[in-house]
Amino acid sequence: MPARSYPLLPAATLGALLAIAGNMLPEPALVYIFKPVTTLLIIAWAWPRGADAPAVRYAVRTGLWLSLAGDVFLMWPQQGFLPGLVAFLLAHLAFIVAFTRRVPLVARSQPFALYALVAAVLLSRLWPGVPPALRLPVLGYVVCLATMAAQAGVVWLAARGSESESLARNAALGGVLFMVSDTLLAFSKFNAPIALSALLILVTYWVALGLIAASLSTAVRSGAAKGSETNAS
Repeated sequence: MPARSYPLLPAATLGALLAIAGNMLPEPALVYIFKPVTTLLIIAWAWPRGADAPAVRYAVRTGLWLSLAGDVFLMWPQQGFLPGLVAFLLAHLAFIVAFTRRVPLVARSQPFALYALVAAVLLSRLWPGVPPALRLPVLGYVVCLATMAAQAGVVWLAARGSESESLARNAALGGVLFMVSDTLLAFSKFNAPIALSALLILVTYWVALGLIAASLSTAVRSGAAKGSETNAS
């Protein structure tokens, strides 16, 4: 990766800290500015990656841009919740496309069985607090999120022992943390407030995005040696 891209990660970290501070303190301007800026910096950091796999890179980039749209919508928790939910649902669909370009959907059953169980337990706890008008969108979202995380796990299992294992592991960990972030958000909204929820939700979310971006190879062209695929997280 070009050296000039390295400062983007410290800049994204600083932006994340300022956005989190704005959520925890009565400083909404910090949120409105630095929440989208942080995601934009992650997108910029991801941009040079994945040149050896254009279809995967395009799908991941699409998912990152849709996540940015979801960030903007959710800055207005009431009016923007449903549009934000749709934006993130589409983002997860894009990530699913990226991961299925590497390994066929449900090529391994274990991650899907695990995430189906987790999703069922979460829905059973959340369901009584979800307004009837939002139940179908929430159900669809949870299914899509769990599918994305499970397919990321499939990618990792399929890559075990190969030179691309570290990249695949990034995808799997990104899926786990996206699930954690959205679970915290859902419980805070539909169940009961969670202590330090703004901190926990945003940290796990941005780390998840960064890890999914870091699942793209740093190879500069198609046909580059696999040995050049390093984890530049």
